Amino acid sequence: MNQPAAAPADPTLRTYIEAHPRLFVITGAGISTDSGIPDYRDGNGAWKRRPPMTLQAFMSGPPARARYWARGMIGWRHFASVSPNVAHRALAALERAGRVELLLTQNVDGLHEKAGSLNVVDLHGRLDRVRCMQCGDITSRDAMQTRLEAANPDWLALNATVAPDGDADLDHVDFSTYRIPECTICGGILKPDVVFFGENVPRARVDTAWSHLERADGVLVVGSSLMVYSGYRFVLEASRRGLPIASINRGVTRADALIDLKIDDGVAQALAPYAV
Repeated sequence: MNQPAAAPADPTLRTYIEAHPRLFVITGAGISTDSGIPDYRDGNGAWKRRPPMTLQAFMSGPPARARYWARGMIGWRHFASVSPNVAHRALAALERAGRVELLLTQNVDGLHEKAGSLNVVDLHGRLDRVRCMQCGDITSRDAMQTRLEAANPDWLALNATVAPDGDADLDHVDFSTYRIPECTICGGILKPDVVFFGENVPRARVDTAWSHLERADGVLVVGSSLMVYSGYRFVLEASRRGLPIASINRGVTRADALIDLKIDDGVAQALAPYAV
């Protein structure tokens, strides 16, 4: 059976992409919702749920870490199974066509790389890695999942609503019996290799992004309200330099006053014609 042809591209988006062959692309949670990963904010930019874990809370003691890893153990079963959607594939195709200077993602799901994008900066890290806060050793999240399940077999039967970033909503649960594995090398605290709220983005990632922004001739924001400053600052700088800025996002963004072309539409629908 023949697949239906993709709808024609928005002519304004098509014109923008064709006019700017060195796009600095910024993506947010809205590009991954069609892959089954919920986002954090509504169309007004407000939190849909409790804000995510902060570094200060995570490092405050075992109770906070037990809550995080218990919810993460349940949520990972879904998160690890998701696949790139048409919007991820479209950006990978644009990169292959030589039209992407850099893809800067605020997401931690690794779906851009799975879709085939190569020139990616994972601004906030990757959830498929785990870092020891003491010795810096990196291990895989799958290996951590195996250890979590082995240490907490009674929790395996729990089911919960999927939440953003590999989390799950476990309400009214006593986490005091949950056992958290330690680093196998030094016994240190294990943390997902992502940037929590209250934690600084590694300098090398920021420097790489700045260097690519200098070579870009336009910015394309995809599925982000830009409420988090770590991503918003690149749009601020692009505006200061006089670079044109386009956005595909449902609802308001923090940068609405700076955006030259705003497409208030679903990300997958807008980018589907480019997924070749």
